[in-house]
This record gives sequence, structure tokens and C-alpha cells, in this order.
Amino acid sequence: MNIILASASPRRKEILENYNVNFNIIKSEIDEVILDHELPIQVVMRLALEKGMDVACKNQGELVIAADTIVVLDDMILGKPKDESDAYNTLNSLSGREHQVVTGISLINLADNKKVVDYVVSKVKFKNLSEKLILDYLKTGEFQDKAGAYGIQGYGALLVDEIKGDYFNIVGLPISKLNDLLIKYFDIN
Repeated sequence: MNIILASASPRRKEILENYNVNFNIIKSEIDEVILDHELPIQVVMRLALEKGMDVACKNQGELVIAADTIVVLDDMILGKPKDESDAYNTLNSLSGREHQVVTGISLINLADNKKVVDYVVSKVKFKNLSEKLILDYLKTGEFQDKAGAYGIQGYGALLVDEIKGDYFNIVGLPISKLNDLLIKYFDIN
């Protein structure tokens, strides 16, 4: 059985490559819509399942891994910033505070009629960020296409005071949880 990562995220690709997993990449083409009534955990689990099903329906004999990651502050989902000003406001709101990073993960093999969906929550506390630090970070451009307007695996690590939970979840793919699910449901280690 071949493994497909239903994601174009370079961070997810790199995490899997670091653990010597042989896989192909097929990006899901779904619209990532957040519904008003959903809790953050419901959002990531639904989107991970939708992404996985989109790819699995076209690759029924393969094991498809999909994920979706969001940043949550005060029960509000902070999406990817629209522009530098939006990123500044997001980082300013995170300054000195703890937020959650939530990743939904799905594993699907339609040939065996197996669909597994789970999630991981990590907590991140930011330092008190000065305006200069935020502006210097924005100059790196790293905030682009990142939930919460930062990437912990790069310069964004300089903004962080403390993390609780799975570091790789914050990057975008909770590899330990993924391994647990692969062993339990697919007999793959």
C-alpha cells in the first residue's frame, strides 16, 4: 500500500521525510470553509477528513494522510494573514498571551473501508512582543501563509516563551499521534 500526503505544505512534507516515510504528494483541491457554528476542534477534524476524502476518492487503494492546522485565541480562530498589516495585528494580539494550535489529522484507505480522524492540541505562550520585534519579524516574510502569522520552526521561534504539548503539531503535523494511529489502525510503524 502506497502512502499519499494530501497536502502541499512544505512543513508537512519535511516532517514525513525526516522519519523516512516513503510517500507521494497529491494536494487536495477542497475549499477550506469554516462554518460559523463549529468549534475549533470540529473545524480541523472536518477539514482534515474532507481533504483526505478528496484525494482518497481518486486513489482508493492507497493510504491517504491529511491534516489541517489552526491557531485559536480566546475561542476565536486566527487564520492566515491577508497582508502585513493583518499579520501585525495578529502578532500583537498574541503578545504575552497563551494560544492553542489545533491540528486535525485523517488517515483514509477506501479499499479497506478505513477512515480515522483525530486531533492534537498544543499550547504556545508568546513573549511580550515589542513593536520593533514584531516589525523585524514581519520583514522576514515568514508570516505569509501561516496560521497565526508565525512559523515556530523558523524565526517565529524567537517570539515564543513556552510551549506545552507536541512541537510538531505546532509546525503542522503531529508525527507522534500520526505514528500511533498508523500502528493502531493500519499496522504500520
